[in-house]
Amino acid sequence: MSAITPIATTDYFIQLEAQYGAHNYHPLPVVLSKGQGVHVWDVEGKRYFDFLSGYSAVNQGHCHPAIIAAFTEQAQQLTLTSRAFYNDKLGLFEEYITQLMGYDKVLPMNTGVEAVETAIKLCRKWAYEVKGIGKNAAKIVVCNDNFHGRTTTVVSFSSDISSRKNFGPYTPGFINIPYNDVESLQKVLETEENIVGFLVEPIQGEAGVIVPDEGYLHSCKKLCEKHGVLFIADEIQTGLCRTGKMLACDHEAVKPDILILGKALSGGTMPISAVLANDAIMLTIKPGEHGSTYGGNPLAAVTAIAALKVLQEENMAENAEMLGAYFREELRKTPSALLKEVRGKGLLNAIEINSGIEDDTAWNLCMALKENGLLAKPTHGNKIRLAPPLCITSEEIKECIFIIQKTLKEIE
Repeated sequence: MSAITPIATTDYFIQLEAQYGAHNYHPLPVVLSKGQGVHVWDVEGKRYFDFLSGYSAVNQGHCHPAIIAAFTEQAQQLTLTSRAFYNDKLGLFEEYITQLMGYDKVLPMNTGVEAVETAIKLCRKWAYEVKGIGKNAAKIVVCNDNFHGRTTTVVSFSSDISSRKNFGPYTPGFINIPYNDVESLQKVLETEENIVGFLVEPIQGEAGVIVPDEGYLHSCKKLCEKHGVLFIADEIQTGLCRTGKMLACDHEAVKPDILILGKALSGGTMPISAVLANDAIMLTIKPGEHGSTYGGNPLAAVTAIAALKVLQEENMAENAEMLGAYFREELRKTPSALLKEVRGKGLLNAIEINSGIEDDTAWNLCMALKENGLLAKPTHGNKIRLAPPLCITSEEIKECIFIIQKTLKEIE
């Protein structure tokens, strides 16, 4: 290795990743080195508004002092025991989150997709041991254009070609139906045998912030109840105040049978996820049947409590509701031929660009936004998710609206 210290430029770090890292991402060409609140800074000192928020993992804002303080204090005491032993923090977290969310039990994991896999296993276990479905016959209904992660099981029911292609053979046991289509769910529940669960995102984030019709979630939950099917809500991205309520399901007063959380559960400090359910479902899993070395570690337990407290104490749901409505209203008034649609709920929003999904207009817009001090990223070609940390102020959101409007004008 050379003894000469490399020049810490954007190009240097990008080339380093290109040479030594797997090529499974295509990031915007910006190298970040610092974050605070709604802002991030690159290695050359330029400041940006972060309008991706780590895919809603940093709802509380980058490096929130209360979360960092809790994390740092516990990191100096005890970080990991595995679940071979008890620790003095896990039970406190379990009590806190189950009481907050209104469930009997929680099963802590690490990443979001691990929590999805956990929910699938729980649903199947319940199907065989409580509902009485025949061996290996359980089916779970999912929606087209879903995004629940990229494990082998989850890509088996993805309609995203890039997630599926050449990763087979695929896991059976899933039925795809259109999203935001109550009649399709009703039909499949009435005609198919051995359906045990319905796994759904309350808003499809990765698909481009697709908000279903009002009443969709409520109607689906009622159908699930009628047919003895578990309603499983993936609130990994939509949950924890992002849409203007603690959970996106709260907008329709729907309580999932199985609730999946992740991302902002740690305030962006470490992977923490959780699956919540009542005893009749959760207690079907016995010792040795599921787990994780890091799931429920004391560092995660303390960090998650702090992250949840920040959301409540700083009224982040209310802020998301108010500023999100203002943000959409102002963008919809923007005279731009590039804007096909502005949609969202709370501070989970997206703009759809007037171009084909193979066109590079959305990418070029994000590159121009970057130059003007705002970071966002296209999804599914011509859609751009716009989701700042929930600590953003009204003055900051006005500044960001100005940046977006100015940038649209520049590239038209």
